Amino acid sequence: MRHAPSSSIARASTALLTDRYELTMLDAALADGTAEIPSLFELFARRLPDGRRYGVVAGVGRLLEAVESFRFDDAQLEFLRAERVVRPETIEWLADYRFTGNAFGYREGELYFGHSPLLTIETDFAHGVVLETLALSVYNYDSAVASAASRMTSAAQGRPLAEMGSRRMNEIAAVAGTRAAFIAGFSASSNLEAGRRWGIPTMGTAAHAWTLLHDTEEDAFRAQIETMGTDTTLLVDTYDITQGVETAIKVAGPKLGGVRIDSGDLASTVAAVRRQLDALGATETKITVTNDLDEHAIAALQASPVDSYGVGTAVLTGSGHATAGMVYKLTSRENADGTWTAVEKASAGKAHRGGRKDAARRIGARGRATAEVIAVEKSAARDDNDRSLLVPLITRGVPEQQHLGAAGTLAAREHHARALEELPANGRRLSRGEQAIPSIFE
Repeated sequence: MRHAPSSSIARASTALLTDRYELTMLDAALADGTAEIPSLFELFARRLPDGRRYGVVAGVGRLLEAVESFRFDDAQLEFLRAERVVRPETIEWLADYRFTGNAFGYREGELYFGHSPLLTIETDFAHGVVLETLALSVYNYDSAVASAASRMTSAAQGRPLAEMGSRRMNEIAAVAGTRAAFIAGFSASSNLEAGRRWGIPTMGTAAHAWTLLHDTEEDAFRAQIETMGTDTTLLVDTYDITQGVETAIKVAGPKLGGVRIDSGDLASTVAAVRRQLDALGATETKITVTNDLDEHAIAALQASPVDSYGVGTAVLTGSGHATAGMVYKLTSRENADGTWTAVEKASAGKAHRGGRKDAARRIGARGRATAEVIAVEKSAARDDNDRSLLVPLITRGVPEQQHLGAAGTLAAREHHARALEELPANGRRLSRGEQAIPSIFE
């Protein structure tokens, strides 16, 4: 009997956001009687992206919602039937699919390292195997963006960053990426859907098209001021920056909120604009810079009088690492006698450690992390200085509400800020290096 969706589910089905082989494995498992074997699946990264010192977990709240929406409707089932993806008996099984198992793992916003057990799915083989692609697509992209955004936040040294990359990304990923960047410390976004869905502050004033629409730059600035007030930010580099700054203060007065620079050699240009603004009496007018920034460009501007940054392409593409390289593996299965067997892949370069994992962040006397402890079939925390990392995410099919929605997104952002404070002194360096702390198996 097919179940009606619960009233809490108002989202589109995620059931076909998967690879065909997930369903063909399910089909074979139902045929040979292994579908109901209790199993543990684990999502982790074998290593950090090359040269990175830490990663940031993101996508947890999104995945929990996606699992709740993993339902096969009539149209999807008809597609599977027409394409002969699985047997008719499996079509009937999928019609009633509901994830009723458990999931536990790292909190969103947490730091991770090589082999950190980020997500464990506890269910039978059939219900767990079909979630592989969905879980990886969410975690791999969101964590890549959050990891890049965290590096940019560190490089900005407390100056605000706004995410402005929607036009460089497909429309669905843009919303997800904006959320990940916010979790990792960005303060605002140009993306309105991300603001509506996740409670992220939005920002934006005008592009070069606005200036080019008018007969003169002064006309454009005057119209913008009349509409938005003097607290707005004027884009001053459509023509000549020096003239643009002079015109901006002429129109708005010395109380102008800000100017934005989107071209040129930013270090020298920002210094010149700051001197010019101060000479014009606009000492409180802020300077925002954009122009294809990444963490290295932001770091190069640390000594410049920049007040805020706008980052687009680099943050939503992971700044050189568009995926976090995570994998999803079966790590343990129950035997007929009720005991469990750890299972692990032995392929060269792709091996993984089997068994049920626990994890803890080992904290030194000065409050700095010294190791990522991963324990197999036992507790990872030894003493009060070990911070346990695993929390419940789904309990008997019900997502833990504290991870969801705008509130969950804000909680993840706050947790990330706390987790960053635990890194040792070299942990935030942008230069290539080994992970900030070692991963230790016990």
